[in-house]
Amino acid sequence: MKLFITGGTGLIGQAAIKRWLTDHEITVLTRSAAKVKSLFGHAVTCCEQLHGVDISRFDAVINLAGEPIADKRWSKAQKHRICHSRWDLTEQLSTLIQQAHKPPSVFISGSAIGFYGRQDQHGIDESHQDFYPEFSHDICARWENLAQRAASERTRVCLVRTGIVLAENGGALKKMLPPFRFGLGGKIGDGTQYMSWIHIDDMVALLDFLLCHSELAGPINATAPKAVPNARFTELLAKRLKRPALLPMPAFMVRLLFGEMGDLLLYGQNVYPKKLLDAGFQFSYPDLREALQQLNL
Repeated sequence: MKLFITGGTGLIGQAAIKRWLTDHEITVLTRSAAKVKSLFGHAVTCCEQLHGVDISRFDAVINLAGEPIADKRWSKAQKHRICHSRWDLTEQLSTLIQQAHKPPSVFISGSAIGFYGRQDQHGIDESHQDFYPEFSHDICARWENLAQRAASERTRVCLVRTGIVLAENGGALKKMLPPFRFGLGGKIGDGTQYMSWIHIDDMVALLDFLLCHSELAGPINATAPKAVPNARFTELLAKRLKRPALLPMPAFMVRLLFGEMGDLLLYGQNVYPKKLLDAGFQFSYPDLREALQQLNL
């Protein structure tokens, strides 16, 4: 297949491209062709702007671009960057797909389980409609609506609501590891908030699955089937590193350090990937202990 990918130098994008290099013809939209070439050599084609791209040439578009949501405090300027790094490009891609004389058969566009907002319900699947109105939901709701504009009889749209991606070389886990390695880790708040996670290998595998399974469209929960409370996540991570986890971070400290962004740490969602499982997708790492054990930490 001919794939057009945005966000190819991000955590998920890099892993996906490495898997697809031998089987697909890949073009990456990037602000730094030099970085793409350093990662993948000359096995991929780079373009540095959407203007002039003939989207009709591609069988699939995979949209993974976006400013990291948890890298900085949520100032007004940072919120603007987070939103528009997702919304603007997604709107442009949808417009190109709508206008194409031969649109791609599938548009896989990123989203996040933040779409649901903070939740205390268990087993939230794609049919869940009781959203909590907060910043994370607002980002994702508009993001998904813009992507959905590309849907037609010729193009199915998959909205991938991703959880916490576990990888050894980036993402949330990389930020969590330093204090745990020094024995300074611990649960966050009361530790009862659920963390819906997914191993990077399963994340890439499900993207590949979506390319090939034409019955799948709309929201897709990209999380392992067994979410865990933060206290359990903390316990298993500490055991994996053979370190204690005795220093909890109280809620007031989280809010002091991170401001509004701290809500991502203090509240969670117990998300279930019903549509993937019903379609026959098999997770290689459905259990957190096994997922952490496989990573080179």
